[in-house]
Amino acid sequence: MTAGEAYELHAAMRQFGIPGIVKAKDPLDLAGAYLVVDGAGRDITAYVLAEAASARRRQPERGFVFAR
Repeated sequence: MTAGEAYELHAAMRQFGIPGIVKAKDPLDLAGAYLVVDGAGRDITAYVLAEAASARRRQPERGFVFAR
């Protein structure tokens, strides 16, 4: 995942309350690949990508929805 994709994923994680830490694979190469790890340092990138995609597809459960 690129830095731009990592930024978007981190924003979705905050919005939907998905736990994880987005970090660069190589801390010295911030333009390189990124991944998501849990508190124990395990790679959970695939899980978080699936959760974020699922959360974006969900419809609101409460409140008002105004159709245009």
